[in-house]
Amino acid sequence: MGMEHEEKQNTVSEEFRRDVNKASFVAIAGNIMLAIAKLAAGIFAHSHAMISDAVHTASDVFNTLIVMAGVKLASKAADDKHPYGHERFECVAAVILSVILVFMGLGIGSEALTHIFDMNYSDLTVPGKAALIVAACSIFAKEIMFWYMRHYAKKTDSSALMASAWHNHTDALSSVSAFIGIGFSMLGFPVMDSIASLLISIFILKAAYEIFKDSTGKMVDRSCGRETEEQIRETIMKNERVMGTDVLRTRAFGSRMYVDVEISVDGKCTLRQAHDIAHQVKDDIERNFRKVKHVMVHVNPSDDDCI
Repeated sequence: MGMEHEEKQNTVSEEFRRDVNKASFVAIAGNIMLAIAKLAAGIFAHSHAMISDAVHTASDVFNTLIVMAGVKLASKAADDKHPYGHERFECVAAVILSVILVFMGLGIGSEALTHIFDMNYSDLTVPGKAALIVAACSIFAKEIMFWYMRHYAKKTDSSALMASAWHNHTDALSSVSAFIGIGFSMLGFPVMDSIASLLISIFILKAAYEIFKDSTGKMVDRSCGRETEEQIRETIMKNERVMGTDVLRTRAFGSRMYVDVEISVDGKCTLRQAHDIAHQVKDDIERNFRKVKHVMVHVNPSDDDCI
């Protein structure tokens, strides 16, 4: 049964890597095209907001490559130096992504503030229509990419892929800001283009915080949640020979789960019978919860007279 579970785990890892790579390749291709279009529109239409948005989109390509590298490392099989596997490398990739976003957001924000407080608004060039059109197209494109990547992030429970998906969502919001800023600039308020850049930097910094919070949470052995634990408890109690669940602990390990459980069985059971019950509980949990990487079952006698 151990070999069977190991084969199942390898299959899950392979499906996980395949789904993440599929979503990532689509995101890379889409972001490259969008970044080129935004940069060209920003330069030729004289829009600081659109250039900032292009930088934001270009960073998505680099960020997605980090996600793919993290997932590849996380999917490696356990070895002598890493007997519990490498799943936390995915969280490390998400942390790196959040740090990069912080520096990018601060850079864009500082440049925008320089233009805003320069006070020479009459010298600012009014953006052209091309920037407005590209911003509008970007809103729809990035939202489609967000929902596409979010689907695969939920399917694989990948924190790094979800971080990349939310980055696409903030890119869509930044395009909304760019669209509004460019529109007001064309109506005679050129400083709005720089204000839009400032808003974009705020969206980026917020995304960085959320990504960092989620990924670090998965690196400190937090539980898998009360709902998941109740479902595991129900699965255990379906075994008629289990008289109670004394202790149940779960911990997230990257995108996978570890389960430690103490069950009560009839104190008159032989050691072989108790072992068989524990093995059945372990198999039931592994069969019903695909994210479970390892289960430890401890057996307690249900009556105090048992030695």
